[in-house]
Amino acid sequence: MLVLTRKPGESVVIGNSVRVTVIESSSGTVRLGLVAPAEVSIYREELYDEIANANLAAVEQGRQPARRGSEEEER
Repeated sequence: MLVLTRKPGESVVIGNSVRVTVIESSSGTVRLGLVAPAEVSIYREELYDEIANANLAAVEQGRQPARRGSEEEER
């Protein structure tokens, strides 16, 4: 895991197309802004895990896996 220190307004670029900017940091909470192309899915970890678990259960029961929600829902 890469650990970086950033101040509000500072960014990190991932690859050539994803930018993560620290918007605010206060009281143990950090607000991040993410800019990425539409084809890059961005999920909060707990939502991603929920989708992955639902898809695994669907496959095990012989059902069609759930579609991941629209990226716009998370953006």
